[in-house]
Amino acid sequence: MINKNYSVLERIGLEIPVIGVKFAMTKPADLPKLKEKVALCGMLKYAQDNGGFYASAAEHECKLGPYLLNQTEGDPITESGQIGPHIGVYEDARANRQIYTHMLRPEAGTAPYTWFAKMNEVTFDPDLMIITAKPNQAEVIMRAHGYRNGAAWEAKGTTVCGCEYMYMYPYLTGKMNVLISGLHHGMKARQFFQEGLLFIVVPFQLIPTIIDNLETMEAKGILDLPQYHWGREAHADHMKNIHGEMMKEIEAANARE
Repeated sequence: MINKNYSVLERIGLEIPVIGVKFAMTKPADLPKLKEKVALCGMLKYAQDNGGFYASAAEHECKLGPYLLNQTEGDPITESGQIGPHIGVYEDARANRQIYTHMLRPEAGTAPYTWFAKMNEVTFDPDLMIITAKPNQAEVIMRAHGYRNGAAWEAKGTTVCGCEYMYMYPYLTGKMNVLISGLHHGMKARQFFQEGLLFIVVPFQLIPTIIDNLETMEAKGILDLPQYHWGREAHADHMKNIHGEMMKEIEAANARE
């Protein structure tokens, strides 16, 4: 059982459920098996709409999913990049091949099952927390990421096999990653999401940091920063006033004998 309270996520205005994901060697005791074939990139949407489940290689509609999870052997046609030029995504096979050359995958046999559940219902410690948000909602999460340590966030992906950067890249690097709906071929072609949503994928190492920082920001009343509603001139004046006051404080401190 988890021992972390994720309820702050429900108080930041998100309209789409936050999903927890786990890559496991065992079946979960309290989640049903996925009853239909769904692409890995679509399993996020399925969990948002239908609740928790688990999937093995047999439940994947797109063969890139189980390949990415190292549940299946590679396919020479795919790995050599032959498909990309035929769908207009890459000019030639050597360009398409680069995504497989640099692909991150877990060790074979270490993740035969993938668990999904809404974070307000999750009963396991997730390896990933995936937040789907509009830009104004995403800003709060991304601000929480560096609130105490100033850490930069990044947005990394490829046109095809966006599921690598949604799942394996953050999981295996420990880095939070940001993706945008409408930029990744499979999700766009399958029409899973409206365009312009941000997927903020938080690996397990950073989940406590994000949650703790959100709770601190909430306690200080700064989840929604007031200056975002003042307008350009009022904001500029406010920044100027802050700078002036800080200069006075520093001068006064340095003037002491």
